Amino acid sequence: MFVTGLVLAAGGSRRLGEPKQLLPFRANNLLGATLQVARDCAFDQLIVTLGGASEQVRERVDLTGLEVVENPDFGTGCSSSIRSALGVVDPRSDGIVLLLGDQPGVTSASVRSLLAAAARSATPIAVSRYDDGRGHPFWFGREMFGELAGLHGDKGVWKLIESGRHPVKEVDAVGNIPLDVDDGDDYRALLVQEADR
Repeated sequence: MFVTGLVLAAGGSRRLGEPKQLLPFRANNLLGATLQVARDCAFDQLIVTLGGASEQVRERVDLTGLEVVENPDFGTGCSSSIRSALGVVDPRSDGIVLLLGDQPGVTSASVRSLLAAAARSATPIAVSRYDDGRGHPFWFGREMFGELAGLHGDKGVWKLIESGRHPVKEVDAVGNIPLDVDDGDDYRALLVQEADR
């Protein structure tokens, strides 16, 4: 199976007031730590979308080996980043694994479990099922690309998953949904969680 990893990192960080991609984390920064997880997954293709603070991100984040896609409409939600990235997905790709650039707690083990379950069940959509609910990473088979391209807003992906129009495979993942950073409280909680490990 040929798999494309897609890391969404185009957010403008309006609630935080500074580029969250560049917040210090694990002797790196938030996006750098997330990209390391993505690299550990050994995807056949790895794409990252940038938008807000793109120039600063390019200067301070190691983007070696990634295909970088600029999302000029980053202020309209993550669906626009997915649309922007679909145009560069390798034609051999069987599907994409969707990761959030501000969620470094997702593990490569969760991605491997997700992909194994997607391959076994030939499901168009697979999501990780944590102790406290559904969360990233998500799998979307190539047959879903048309619908992904038509999504709008930050909740478009969730609406598609919850629409009931397509089978959705839930794949067990260890622990609670990994924290993603939207504001200062989220970032502080992430640092506390990291310190407790």
